[in-house]
Order: sequence, then C-alpha cells, then structure tokens
Amino acid sequence: MHAFDPVKVHVTVVGILRRRAQLQPEQTAYTFLTDGINEAGRLTYAELDARARTIACRLVECAAPGDRALLLYPQGLEFIAAFFGCLYAGIIGIPAYPPRPNRGGLRILAIAQDAQPRLALSTSDLLARSQPQFAQANLAATLDWVATDAVPSNGTQDWQPPTVVPDTLAYLQYTSGSTSTPKGVMVTHANLMHNLLDLDQGWEHTPESVLVTWLPTFHDMGLVYGILEPLYRGFHCYMMPPLAFLQRPARWLQAISDRKATHSVGPNFAYDLCVRKVKPAEREALDLSSWKAAVNGAEPVRRETLDRFRDMFAPCGFRWKAFCPGYGLAEATLKATATRTADDPTFCSVEGAALDQHRIKPTAASEPGQRTFVGCGRAEGETRVVIVHPETLIRGAPHEVGEIWLSGPSVAGGYWNRPEETAATFGARLADTGEGPFLRTGDLGFLQDGVLYVTGRIKDLIIIRGQNHYPQDIELTVERSHPALRPGCGIAFSIDAAGEERLVIAHELEPDFANLDVNDLVETICQALAEVHEIQAYSVLLLKPGGIPKTSSGKLQRQACRAAYLEGNLKVWDKQADGISSPKAVAPSGSSSE
Repeated sequence: MHAFDPVKVHVTVVGILRRRAQLQPEQTAYTFLTDGINEAGRLTYAELDARARTIACRLVECAAPGDRALLLYPQGLEFIAAFFGCLYAGIIGIPAYPPRPNRGGLRILAIAQDAQPRLALSTSDLLARSQPQFAQANLAATLDWVATDAVPSNGTQDWQPPTVVPDTLAYLQYTSGSTSTPKGVMVTHANLMHNLLDLDQGWEHTPESVLVTWLPTFHDMGLVYGILEPLYRGFHCYMMPPLAFLQRPARWLQAISDRKATHSVGPNFAYDLCVRKVKPAEREALDLSSWKAAVNGAEPVRRETLDRFRDMFAPCGFRWKAFCPGYGLAEATLKATATRTADDPTFCSVEGAALDQHRIKPTAASEPGQRTFVGCGRAEGETRVVIVHPETLIRGAPHEVGEIWLSGPSVAGGYWNRPEETAATFGARLADTGEGPFLRTGDLGFLQDGVLYVTGRIKDLIIIRGQNHYPQDIELTVERSHPALRPGCGIAFSIDAAGEERLVIAHELEPDFANLDVNDLVETICQALAEVHEIQAYSVLLLKPGGIPKTSSGKLQRQACRAAYLEGNLKVWDKQADGISSPKAVAPSGSSSE
C-alpha cells in the first residue's frame, strides 16, 4: 500500500478521495451500523469515488457549478455519496435533516427559502414524503428532485473535475437556529482543509485509528469530524443512527468496545446519558481500553459529568486522560480549541461573586460559592483566540471574562446572502488598535495559561438587580436540588415583569416520581436558589419529559424556551394525565404568578 499524507499536499477533499481511490481502492472507508452492532453496508474508497462521480454526472444535467442542493438524508452511506457527489460536481451542498412525519419541517423550509436551492437530493422514499411539504410552501416547483439511490451506477467516464480554488464554496452549514432564523455559514475548501488539519493536531490520528460516530451528519461536528476527518487521515469510520444511541446509550459504548475504536465524540449530555442509562450488566460486557480520544464538545462541558463517567467506566478500561474537551462552532468550520490526548483535562475554580462581575479570581474547588469550569484546550496553528469586552470592543485585561473572538484560516467567509450580519459577526475589529477582522462568537469566556474556558453566552446572561448570573450555574443548582429533576433538562431565563428583570425556571420531571408533592419540590428549588445564588424565582414550571426545547444535537434552546413560556406553549406537567397537582407557575411565596 502506498502512503498518502494530505498534510504534505495542499488539495481539496475531492483530491484526497480521488487519490485514496487510486492508491487504496479496496480499503473500507465507512461502515454503517444500523443499531451500533449489526452492519448494513460498507463503502471502500474506490466505491465511494465511483458513486460520487456517478451522482455528479447526474447533477450537472440539471444544475450548474455554484448552484445549491438540499441534502435530505437520514444517517447512512447514501448521504456520504451524495455529499461527495455535490463536491465532485461543484454544487454547493446543504446538509439538512429531512422533514419528519407529523412534524412541520419549518426549519427545512426556512433553509430552502434562504438558500434558494436548485436541487433537492434524497432517497426515493424520503423525496416522495418531502415533496408535499415543499409544495405547500410554494417551493417544490423551483426544485429539481433527485433520488440518488435510483441513479444508475454507470456513466462515470463523462465526469469532469470541477474548477476549484481555495475560496470556492464547498458547502453551506446552517446554524442550529436556536435563537434566530437559521443562517448558512459559507464554508470554503480552504476553510475545510485548514480545519481538518487543525482537528488532526494533538489527537494522534493514524491510518490505524478507528472512529465510531452517531452524531447527525447535518451538524458541523458530525460532518467535519465524523465523516471528513477519517477520509483526511485515511482511517476507518463506523457510523450509527443518532436514534440508536438515544434509545439505548449502551450501543455507542458497545460499538466502541466491539470495533476497538480509538476515537469517538459526543456532546456533554451524551456522556451524562451513559452514566444514567447504561445498566450494570451492559457495563460488564464493555472493554473501553482502546479509546484514546473521548472528545466532548458542542455544549458546555461539566466537571461532574467527566467525574461520573470516569468513575463508572474506569472498570471497563476507560482512562481519564482520554477526555478531550473542546470548543468550536460552525462559523469556524468546526474546531477552535481542543485538549490534546497527551494532556490531562484542566479545570479552573473561581469565586462566584467575582465571576458575576466578569472577573476571574481563582479559588479552591472546595470553597463555598465557587464555580468550576472545564478547560477547552488551546488554539492550534494559525487559529487565534482573544477575549474582548463586548461593549467597548477593547481586549479584556488578564483575569477578566469577555466575548470570545477568533481569527484564522478556519473562520468561514460569512453568512449566505446576509452582508450586514456577515460584517457584524465576521468583520469585528478591536476599537483601540483596529486589529482584525475577527469572528465574534457570542460566547463568553476567559484564558488561563493559554487554555480557553467558556462561561456562557452573551444573550443568555441573566441580570437581576444589577447582578450578572450565568444560566448554566442556576440550572445546575436547580438540577442538584432534588432527584425528581431530570439532569440536563432544565432552563433558566429572565423576563421583564412590571419593569423589572425576573428569573423563570423551567425543568423536566423524571417520569418515575409520580407521587411527588409538587409544592414541596418548588419550595426546595427556591430554597436552593436563595442559598446558592441569593436570588428568588419569579416562576417555576415543572414540565413533562421532553418539554424542554432542544436542538436536534441536544443543545438547550433558552431563547426558544423563553418565547414558549411567554406564549404559554410549554408542556407543563398535566395533573389530569399524570395524577399530579401542579400550578402552571409558582412564585417563591407559593402564590400563582401567571
């Protein structure tokens, strides 16, 4: 087998796949596991290259380079072939989850209206189910519908490589839309190649590495790290449906154990879910000793989660050093910073009172009122992180919290057809020096010894009587106050009531606590908030399981939850259905507030 190192050759991912198909044609690139255990198909480099060329030839019959194509696929090998088919045709792919039965598909329609795609690609059965929804929105007539699984596997001799320069758009990655209408991040081939190199730094990938992923391929982490990084470094990727993991989290760990995976990734909630749901008998069958990099990103990383996961799965061979917390966002292609496999996870405990004033005052982890943050590693290569006061736009002093600004070749070119938002988000400059441009992430954090610690988001910050409060801290306090509250399923936000900003808590109940005294629980929550944060809750809502709004990747949607509260649309625990008497909103005094 001939060695091929893409790090030493500046090419596109199309060039990488073409080269691997020539030098390693029979090597398996991707294997799909229907349930984390049973194989449902494989793709070698040669098979993927041939399939991509076939699809590309079909696409250029009805579209031109630079046109957009919606990719409406479930998790699987057909998505990979279609994504590369777009790249091989010079078509700008838009990964998106297909509309689901009995759901509105409003996000997909919003993406289609924004991107104005020429094509919609999917499987034959999914296209048949998707077309009526697009027809209702008057979008179906403008689209050419292509069922890629029905494209005959021939005619590749007519394929011509597209003309690609570093600034050519590779695809549009739409943001989660958790706080606003989804925006299409314009990822160029140069952005992608740099971020793939960046991802390779410090995680010790080799051609013998093995990745297991269940992350949705329409999200940046699932696409860039789950699909493209294995191709970039030439190692085997096993993929499984997200639902298979969510229904039974042990399947993820079993796949890692069975396939001797060296790398896998998940948001913080995934590790928490494993701690809560993997049964002792399932743990006994696991061997996690091969797991070299357990990447934790896409949402705030909790020290308690890492501790609990380590304690539970150390007997299965899991090593503390495998944890690699990281920070990234679609606007930076994916990765901004990450912990190397050679380094232990880092933590920083700070005084809570100082943090509320955006100051960092380190303290012992045992001190009352302290807050512990998990380090998200350092920036690699040309990526640069600066901490900036979000109002003055001046670089913050050491030991201050500020907005995280980024620069470097991984930072995308902006948002599709949104020049004003692009200028505001991607064109920031320091007010005193004019240095820039920088990407404004909207996230708050600080640097300690070069390591980035993320503390929250600007828009989610709660200010009550002039005091700053991070919703993550309040949510953790509430979650810890009673075992009936589902971990990772609570949101804190503020509303304006009689001209004053007031705190609202919404938290899901565990379904097992059917005979719970709701009034006692509300009192327990309010007592914890008073003792830990010295604040009162204006309203406490106890919700049914699944009542907290989340993105499809599991991120809490605080702004969406706030909007649903104001509209009266939260799924409050139903006393008639569940046998529990619960007021819709309870103030600290015990009186109904709304």
